[in-house]
Amino acid sequence: MTELVGLADVQAARELLAGVTRTTPLEPSRPLSAALGGPVWLKCENLQRAGSYKVRGAYVRISRLSAEERARGVVAASAGNHAQGVALAAGLVGARATVFMPVNAPLPKVAATKGYGAQIELVGNTVDESLVAAQTFAERTGAVFIHPFDHPDVIAGQGTVALEILEQCPDVRTIVTGVGGGGLVSGMAVAAKALRPDVRVIGVQAASAAAFPPSLRAGEPLRLPSFATIADGIAVGRPGELTFTHVRKLVDDVVTVSEEDISRALLMLLERGKQVVEPAGAVGVAALLAGAVEVTTPVVAVLSGGNIDPLLMLRVIEHGLAAAGRFLRITVRCTDRPGQLASLLGEIAEHRANVVDVVHQRANPHLRLGEVEVALSVETRGVEHSDTLISALRASGYQVVFTGEG
Repeated sequence: MTELVGLADVQAARELLAGVTRTTPLEPSRPLSAALGGPVWLKCENLQRAGSYKVRGAYVRISRLSAEERARGVVAASAGNHAQGVALAAGLVGARATVFMPVNAPLPKVAATKGYGAQIELVGNTVDESLVAAQTFAERTGAVFIHPFDHPDVIAGQGTVALEILEQCPDVRTIVTGVGGGGLVSGMAVAAKALRPDVRVIGVQAASAAAFPPSLRAGEPLRLPSFATIADGIAVGRPGELTFTHVRKLVDDVVTVSEEDISRALLMLLERGKQVVEPAGAVGVAALLAGAVEVTTPVVAVLSGGNIDPLLMLRVIEHGLAAAGRFLRITVRCTDRPGQLASLLGEIAEHRANVVDVVHQRANPHLRLGEVEVALSVETRGVEHSDTLISALRASGYQVVFTGEG
């Protein structure tokens, strides 16, 4: 039998973290509160040191190493947040850190990890592949491997998030958080269920990288054959043995959200919440917006991290606008005569839509002689406005198709 982490472990971890981590704020969300018909709060771990909750578990684990173990150094594998947490924690206790990251890890996360003093090794295309390389390095060099989620000290450290939530929102009824390997949701469930058994703890995974639902159905951790998601921070192909046991026994439900759901959540958090959050940090909010789970308010959704690549943010914002019906990519076919483009753009302007870019081409072999194709990116005010614009263009005789349609 795998022994569960207990409340005393989480409370002891909190004592270790005093003066090291921040008690992050709990902010109200008016849009979510209106949508759910009751109070919804955001636990802003995106404002934690190193940009995510990960430093909590990393510091608890590393601070408990013996002097001899610290002298050998520590090694970790991560797409970014655990990397930064380990690098920061190792620096605080004076240990040398080596971190293995996937070759496609976001550049800001790589740079930040280096900035905290860690040696970076880019290996593999996924965190799972980086994990294998890190464990091999530990065996070869004697460095202490710091697992990103599957260790009692790490779980206990992450559980301190729930202790803060219960103090900041004593009447909380539901806690929703993202799930990758399961360290955060496991630790939070330990604390929440011990102190408030009535509180529901809900985990959320990206649908295209969701290892927990099939594993829970099978009764054992299963490895996904493949996975890919914009939420790189929770892109883990297999639950940990220890975290799986905690989730199965303590977590009330694990649900999934789509990439479009995540994009919409990020856009809402940026526009309405003024919160910079990475995709993995927004999946809890995505589940609430998408109605992926029934909740009882007050609800607290954990924004687990804010380390987002600016280039990814640009793509996600555009994707979120499109998912919300506020960004159209359309192709219009019309006759090729002088003034036709101006006429088309003028009609779009009459409907108060904003053209972002235009590509005007005659060379498409599918076009008839005397016909031209105009590809447009257009900003609108929402789904209804978009539908009105498309209907008006078609009523004027334009052949309109959405990008990706035949």
